[in-house]
Amino acid sequence: MPTKKYTKKYNPKEKPQAVIFGRTNTGKSTFFNTLSESKEAMVSPKEGVTRDSNVANIYWQGVEFELVDTGGFIDYLDTEEPNKKKRENTIDEKVQKQALKYLKKGDVIIFLLDSKVGILPQDEQIANFLKKRYSNQKNKIITVANKVDKGIREHLEVAIFHKLNLGEPMPISAITGSGTGDLLDRVVEIIKQQDKKTIHKKEKKEPDKSIVSVCLTGKPNVGKSTLLNSLLDYEKVIVSDIPHTTREPQNVEITYNDQRLIFVDTAGINKKARKPKDLEKYGIERSLQALGKADISLLILDITQEITQQERKLIDEIIKKRKSFIIIASKWDLIDDKNTSKFIDYIYGKLPFATWAPIKFVSAYTGKNVDKIYELILEIKEQRQAELSKSQLDKFLNKIIKKHSPTKAKGYKRPYIYEINQPKINPPKFDIRIGKKDTLNESYVRFIKNQLRETFGFKGTPINIEVVR
Repeated sequence: MPTKKYTKKYNPKEKPQAVIFGRTNTGKSTFFNTLSESKEAMVSPKEGVTRDSNVANIYWQGVEFELVDTGGFIDYLDTEEPNKKKRENTIDEKVQKQALKYLKKGDVIIFLLDSKVGILPQDEQIANFLKKRYSNQKNKIITVANKVDKGIREHLEVAIFHKLNLGEPMPISAITGSGTGDLLDRVVEIIKQQDKKTIHKKEKKEPDKSIVSVCLTGKPNVGKSTLLNSLLDYEKVIVSDIPHTTREPQNVEITYNDQRLIFVDTAGINKKARKPKDLEKYGIERSLQALGKADISLLILDITQEITQQERKLIDEIIKKRKSFIIIASKWDLIDDKNTSKFIDYIYGKLPFATWAPIKFVSAYTGKNVDKIYELILEIKEQRQAELSKSQLDKFLNKIIKKHSPTKAKGYKRPYIYEINQPKINPPKFDIRIGKKDTLNESYVRFIKNQLRETFGFKGTPINIEVVR
């Protein structure tokens, strides 16, 4: 894979990390959401809902660290043990391998247990695993008893966990937030004890408006997660050929040529399915919410498959939400006849309302052209935020009127355009001021929009034009 040009990619050790660890269904995602004051992690009574690890920045007592919510362990742990029975390359195995990666690099391990059910065999297995792996670093492990009710039973609900021999258990309630402040104090204490040079002090500053949010969208199984991994050169998300592997939007921040970018990998959006499963339906809703917060969308097409009504509906959503977008023709390595002109004609023929969006043919598997996506993102970001001066717009108006006189929508009087203004950017919005009794044909509005693109660019960016009087 070619070397990427970005100056700093996602680095999981840039800040100290506190890793939430434990078996399935102990309340890890609820705990994560409570501490991060968000709803990034999906919560369900079903086991194994958390697949990709969620990461959030936490500020406490003047210290910044990353909180990592990992997938719960189901039936095995150390895959590096000799003579370990070989298992299939399943989703659950990938989830647990990813959790082990974070565990290995974590500065603090939060071992979460369920006080309502006590100690299960899996809890004992995990405890033995932690004691073995961190025999000389037990002080970095915090045993946490979740779902503890305040009151007379609190001591009884916690006392049983002393049997695990992993220090004094800390009682909390992830739902109410009870005890989480003391827990955060303990996390910060451990980080400070480790004398990390990477401790980041919280600085009071205005939000960085220069951050560009990029949302990866597409039907299920078109290769969104694979493309994100190729862009980052780091396996942040789990890749699988099973549709709806990614159930929750995943945020990854990097810096490329001094520009901060946030990539959001979303669950596949499949409008064709009339009755999707509950979690898949929720994932689709979360994907559309993530799209709503993004600046630019990477619309990923599997170039080996025909374009369908689903892609057209997805572009409708992107345009409706006023998002810039790039069409990513993925899996280009699987095409024998790499005639880009032929494929461009095919894509725009199927998507005639999106001819202003650039197309990039890439292979996430080989890395072909993946790095060029960055340059396109920065170019579109600049054009999305472009602001035209009054003199530029006056010259533009004179030019287009000479080229094509304004046409009326109804009535007998030819409309007169007094001026064109640009009241908004990101994305750009233009007001066309005409006479009080005049009308302007919709085809002429489209003509103005096309001329704006031809003259000023606005590549991959929707242009909103409003006729005012």
